Amino acid sequence: MGASTLTPQPRQDAWLWRLIATGLSFTFFGLGGLLLRVLVFPLQRLLPGDHAVRRRRARITISRTFRLFIQFMGKVGILTIDFRDAERLGRPGQLVIANHPSLLDVVFLIGYMGDNANCVVKHGLITNPFTRGPIQGAGYISNDQSPDMIERAADTLRNGETLVIFPEGTRTPMDSPPRFHRGACAIALRGARVVTPVVIRMNPRSLAKGQPWYRIPHRRMNYVIEVGQDIDPGEWRDRYPIPIAGRRMNDFLHHYFEQELSKNGSLGA
Repeated sequence: MGASTLTPQPRQDAWLWRLIATGLSFTFFGLGGLLLRVLVFPLQRLLPGDHAVRRRRARITISRTFRLFIQFMGKVGILTIDFRDAERLGRPGQLVIANHPSLLDVVFLIGYMGDNANCVVKHGLITNPFTRGPIQGAGYISNDQSPDMIERAADTLRNGETLVIFPEGTRTPMDSPPRFHRGACAIALRGARVVTPVVIRMNPRSLAKGQPWYRIPHRRMNYVIEVGQDIDPGEWRDRYPIPIAGRRMNDFLHHYFEQELSKNGSLGA
């Protein structure tokens, strides 16, 4: 282990203020989720419209709330974000596959993708009182490990929704490359019109798995989110039987993300 690893980094970018602002941000986020559950979504359900219309209203509300949260964190100096080619997200039948370095990744993607975006979320979030309401109102898919989860996810794509999934299933460990499960590719081969990889780089790393919110980095977090070139899942289906196609496609995506994240030393930063 090098000396630079052992030497603490000097605190920069108004460290104490960022600590306070981070606490305020997560307090607002939790209270906002609770407010959506107990007030906003019940009022929205009183408005006319069928289930699809109510779900669309909920997704618009969540997307705009997430966008405001991102803007707030930027204005108070917690982070910067460079989202490249975000306008290419949100297309019908599009499966968005992203790596997962931090707690905020889904907030960025849903916040920028509008009202047609579905998402596969960790099952534990459905039992969380701050997140249960928004997840249920928007009709997001629980990664409950049930046999029909893949088919439910594929159905959303066949019905023309956009679906966001993090194939790692959890946040990337510090100083490690992402490790993808094959479920995302199984969904892609069954229902996606197009697969779009999204590479999320952040430097310095923070808000990783098992890392408390108050352990903020020595300087402001910088996010670069880059939308990659589309992948046609039909090419994989035509070339191989489905089980083999899923493995080959997963290997391809894993290699793609590993290469992209290793550029400019961003892997494990």
